Amino acid sequence: MDAPLETQPRRFYDGGPSGGEPDPTAPPLIVLERTLDMQVDEFRMARRLGYRDRELGQLLVPVDTATFTTDLTSVPSIFLWLVPRTGRHLPAALLHDGLVSGSYIAAPGVDIDRERADLVFRAAMADTGTGLIRRWLMWTAVTLGTIFQDRRTRWSPAELWRLRITAVGTLLVTAVVGVLATFDLFDIDVPLVGGVPWMGEQDWWIELLTGAAGAIVIPLLLGLLWGRFRAAGMIASVALALLLHVTAAVAALTAVYQLAERLVSRSSE
Repeated sequence: MDAPLETQPRRFYDGGPSGGEPDPTAPPLIVLERTLDMQVDEFRMARRLGYRDRELGQLLVPVDTATFTTDLTSVPSIFLWLVPRTGRHLPAALLHDGLVSGSYIAAPGVDIDRERADLVFRAAMADTGTGLIRRWLMWTAVTLGTIFQDRRTRWSPAELWRLRITAVGTLLVTAVVGVLATFDLFDIDVPLVGGVPWMGEQDWWIELLTGAAGAIVIPLLLGLLWGRFRAAGMIASVALALLLHVTAAVAALTAVYQLAERLVSRSSE
């Protein structure tokens, strides 16, 4: 991981309205607008946002506030308990949205691809005081988005597909091992597979500890296969292993709620 960055919230400043001049001496003013004809969780920024990046210099997003929209922090609903859409990280999230959409103003000759935008996002979160764990989790999430969305990157097709296959493969293996370890904890035999060898037939608390250790060690090893994105691979794999059961429970509750909502809506028609 990179060296710790000092929190510097004044790197963000007021970008002014579209067509106006930014004021690097003024704190950022985030004004969001939403109308009923817009998609859910979609907003326009009434004022632009400025940021002084350590390597790229002055950045301004968006180019035109009238046409630019943002969903704030792009987080699936089942993970909102872990990463909310707003908070300390919001200025960095708005900046990232502008960069990845290409709606930004930078110094002449500065071209920001998706991978660089993700790194700017991580550093900007540090400047806002976002917690270390949360910002690395969020950087990992946007890195996964970069790998699978293939927007504004300089990767060759071979590198892109290698990353995609590696990501899918390691996360799938992590999920399967997590399920097998859960079955092993409750002494449920899986045909042709059995349990996981590091848990064995022991007291439940020993199996719980060895299972937890495996949920960390194995994903860390699998993350090494991601090459220069190994930090993202390790974080994604460990997070999946540790949050697998919580995510499954939240997803089940969400599905029950959505089903109930549909049934009630149909009965009231």
